[in-house]
Amino acid sequence: MEREILRHVDHTLLSQAATWEEIREILDDAMKYEAASACIPPSYVKQAAEYVQGKLPICTVIGFPNGYSTKETKVFEARDAIANGACEIDMVIQIGFLKDKRFEEMEEEIRAVRQACQDKVLKVIIETCLLTQEEKVKMCEIVTRAGADYIKTSTGFSTAGATLEDVALMREHIGGRVKIKAAGGIASFEDAKEFLQAGAERLGTSRLIQALK
Repeated sequence: MEREILRHVDHTLLSQAATWEEIREILDDAMKYEAASACIPPSYVKQAAEYVQGKLPICTVIGFPNGYSTKETKVFEARDAIANGACEIDMVIQIGFLKDKRFEEMEEEIRAVRQACQDKVLKVIIETCLLTQEEKVKMCEIVTRAGADYIKTSTGFSTAGATLEDVALMREHIGGRVKIKAAGGIASFEDAKEFLQAGAERLGTSRLIQALK
């Protein structure tokens, strides 16, 4: 069961102080335990992609963790990450625009990043802990229309992480092709199992492989 769960895990290290030695350990463990990807800072993507030589998808983050950089900046970040070898992009929305009800601009931003990602996987982080129920539902609609592959609960850098209730809400309101990534606070295989059963397809965490080791 544990190995099957790890196939859904983006093995993650996004600490500001992360060193190449620590990143390399994340990559080695992700390959050894057959994780879905390794999620690492953009500045390490090129080095990581060269290190794994196609044996592991490299995931990185843009507009992270606050989401308030401009659309053009996020598009540049996405293009740069993919040029450096990233296979998956986790972008943070402009939460203030959501609060301001600037829904069309938010959708345009996600579409622009989607286009910049070409055929790579795009996950959209909505930071559920900062949103109302109505805002979470609205983001499910926007992410679906904009053509992203995943909606993601959290950065892990804000006031709280993923909850089972938020995953269930997303499952109810996303479009048919959009999947769910839960991240932040997933500390055990029992947690992971519950999130997968609730409807998550991916899990962002570093703790499961550490627990197994």
